[in-house]
Amino acid sequence: MSDLKGKTALVTGSVQGIGLAVAKALGEAGARIAVHGLATPEEAEAAVAEVREAGAPEAKFFDADMRDVAAVERMMAEVEAWGGADILVNNAGIQKTVSFREADAATWDAIIGVNLSGVFHTMRLTLPKMAEKGFGRVINIASVHGLVASINKAPYVASKFGVVGMSKVAALEYAAEGSKASGGITVNCIAPGWTETAIIEPQVEARAALFDGDRDKGIADLLKEKQPSLRTSDPSEIGALALWLCNPMAHNVTGVTIPVDGGWTAQ
Repeated sequence: MSDLKGKTALVTGSVQGIGLAVAKALGEAGARIAVHGLATPEEAEAAVAEVREAGAPEAKFFDADMRDVAAVERMMAEVEAWGGADILVNNAGIQKTVSFREADAATWDAIIGVNLSGVFHTMRLTLPKMAEKGFGRVINIASVHGLVASINKAPYVASKFGVVGMSKVAALEYAAEGSKASGGITVNCIAPGWTETAIIEPQVEARAALFDGDRDKGIADLLKEKQPSLRTSDPSEIGALALWLCNPMAHNVTGVTIPVDGGWTAQ
């Protein structure tokens, strides 16, 4: 669907789950992939190998704690020296289900630091370089919780609403850069609903415990509350959408948030 030969993509949080699926989709289309995450050497090596096997001509691991501004700046400089990011996918994220009564400053700071501040810093360091080239794609993996709220998720919801709003601002600031021929600069969000990733496991396990440990029943019980399709998404589906957004034909798709949520946010 897209020919990304000659392009370089940085995908944060790409050693597993949605991030890895996106990295593989972009790599299969011919992009060089900067893999990122907080991982052991073995985990990093395995992720890079998967991306190469998917078809990426090159893949390299970059390590940075997204809460640490200096670490993010160092990583972005290293990616720039490697060729610079034509495509930036901000997927790195953390979540903790906690009520206002139980939440503390450390939880707030960690979630905002990774999910929102980290996204801001990668964008501010990448977008001007994209503008110089006349082509760039920023895809921020938000969440349905960037569009609607749920109880016991105040820090997470705040971070994802922030990502959606910040992406709109960036889209407006860079909308006129580049051209139809060059592909322009676009900034968009993808908002997954229930997706089969490690981040939802604590909630799945808690719900399964209500059904004597039956995971399938736990998942079904979770979905019936929010996701009308009663089906989870696979990370590869998010990867396919990210790939389409990278296509030059998507040059006028900017500043939007696309839910992949089985009708959750349509209610």
